[in-house]
Order: sequence, then C-alpha cells, then structure tokens
Amino acid sequence: MEETLLHKNTEDNDPTAASRKRDHIELAFKSQIADGTLDERFFYEPLLAAHPEKNSYPQLQFLGKTMKVPIWVSSMTGGTAWAKTINHNLAKACQDFGMGMGLGSCRSLLFSDENLPDFDVRKIMGDDLPLYANLGIAQVEELADASKLDTIRILVDKLSADGLIIHVNPLQEWLQPEGDRFKRPPLDTIRQVLEFFPDMKVIVKEVGQGMGKESLKALFRLPLEAVDFAASGGTNFAKLEMLRGDQTRHAIFSKLAHIGHGAAEMVGFSNEIKAELGSKMCCNQVIISGGVQNFLDGYYLINKLAISCVYGQASSFLKYAREDYEVLYNYVDTQIQGLELANAFLKVRT
Repeated sequence: MEETLLHKNTEDNDPTAASRKRDHIELAFKSQIADGTLDERFFYEPLLAAHPEKNSYPQLQFLGKTMKVPIWVSSMTGGTAWAKTINHNLAKACQDFGMGMGLGSCRSLLFSDENLPDFDVRKIMGDDLPLYANLGIAQVEELADASKLDTIRILVDKLSADGLIIHVNPLQEWLQPEGDRFKRPPLDTIRQVLEFFPDMKVIVKEVGQGMGKESLKALFRLPLEAVDFAASGGTNFAKLEMLRGDQTRHAIFSKLAHIGHGAAEMVGFSNEIKAELGSKMCCNQVIISGGVQNFLDGYYLINKLAISCVYGQASSFLKYAREDYEVLYNYVDTQIQGLELANAFLKVRT
C-alpha cells in the first residue's frame, strides 16, 4: 500500500537520469585527471557557498566609473577592413556586460577622420563605462616636438573618451620595417604630457612584453590614472614585426621576442613597489593584461595584486569579435559565469 502511494504522489523529476548515467559509464576513463596536472593556484572550497546567481559578481569602481565585472577589453585594432565590426561588437559587449575598453591605436585620426567610424563607439557603450583612446609614444613625442600636444585633447574629445592610453613599444618599433625611433626616453615624454594636460586621465601600457621593476616603479610615482601591464604571454608584437620583416633580420633579432616579463611576475613587482613607495605611490590602479587566457587566470591575478585592478584580454576577444555578435556575446557570458563560479568556490593560495 505504502509503495503504491509513493508511486502515485511522486513524480520523476530526473527524466534524463538513464542517458546521463550511460554517459558517465562511457566517459569515465576519458575523464580522469593525471597526477601533476591539478591547478595548484587555488584552494577549492565546495561547502561554503551556493551556486552563484547570474550577475552576482560584485561591481567595482575603476577609473572613476562603475564596472559590473573586473574585465577590460584591451587595445586592439583600428583602420583595417575588420576594425569597425570588431570595435563595434566589443563596445556592445562592454555595454551588455559592464566592461571597460581601450581602443586600438588612434594614430590615423591625427591626420584624417576617414577611419573615425571604426573608433566611434561611445554611443554604443554608453557614458557610464570607461573608454580610452590610444596613441603610441612615438606619435606623442612627435606631437610634443612640433608643439602640437593640444591635438591629443582634440582626439580624446572627438571620441568622447575618458582619457588617453599611451603605449610604449621600443622593441616593436625597432623591429618594425616602418618603425619609428625614439629621440628621448619615453618617461620624459610621458612626464611632458602630464604637465601639459594636468587634468587628463592617462594610462601607460606596453604592447606584449611587459615591464621590469624599475620601469613600473617610475610609472607608479607619476599621477597616472592606471598602468596597463601588457605583459609577455599573449600577442608579442616584437615577434609579429619580425615575421613581417626579412629573414636575415628575423634570424639576428629573434631572441628579443623572448625578452620580457609575465603578468604574474609583474604582479609580484607591483606588490613590492607598493610596499616600498608607500605614500609616494601616486598611481594606484592597474590593468593586468598579457597572457590572461581565461577567467581562472584573471581571477587568480586580480586576487594576488594588492592594488585596485581589473584584468584585460585582447586576442581571445579578437577571435570572437570578428564573428556575429551572438558568438562574442556567448563567449563573454560564459567567461563571466566562470568568474562568478570561481568567486563562489575558489580561494587563491597565498
């Protein structure tokens, strides 16, 4: 009698159980994790939280604005056939998910508005998220020497950007067939910009090889809005330029592509510098970029850095931004789900 009542009053709420169990049996041997392959950056704590709800990651204040997630769309491209599609898709993703964005090099806009539609994304992103224009240190130096630094303000205003990213790339320029040559140390030019525009928000970044401790220390002592690592581990523009050049030059300079600093090492440098400088540290925000492949890398690094920070991705976004927007949307959505899951169940090892 009791068994009959049980069947009458209980519905089967697991209709896929049989097929799932069959999958478990068939895939069991393929699903084993070999010794020595565990990610030892984290403690896994499965008892301390429920599954995270969508949009549960804590919002943060960064670059003077509110971001919904600690993800920065790192500077990529402009002035190419794909640029408009890529930048507009990325800007829409920023608006949908609450991310910040750095534009690719805006050099062409110094001379013409022909490529302006490629970069003009503020209306897509909205006013509430950080958006930064971008120029190379070589172009900034040229403008300074020609007494035309005011052109930078025109550029930033034209794009309705919050400020300027200056990318510093001596190895890339040296190896680039069409590369520029710096007449003075980039630090001198950066100081000149800060003096000329005391109210402009300026970020300084490398382009894929990172920076050593002394360069970082010099930047942290300046009134910059943020430092962007652009560390080694992602796209290496020195290597990229060598691939564009002749084989003899490639053979001679190829080892330069292996010079640089990874994001984890730069996090360590930055924590040391913060402890050393104390109140003399004028810049207190960082974009951790370069070799950040996924949400686990990003979650780990932002929790290791003792400075207000977000993490940036470029090549992975670029891969999906060339497709239909739905493809990019699904990729970003999945990354944020992973970030929320990590925040619920993973603790970074100290």
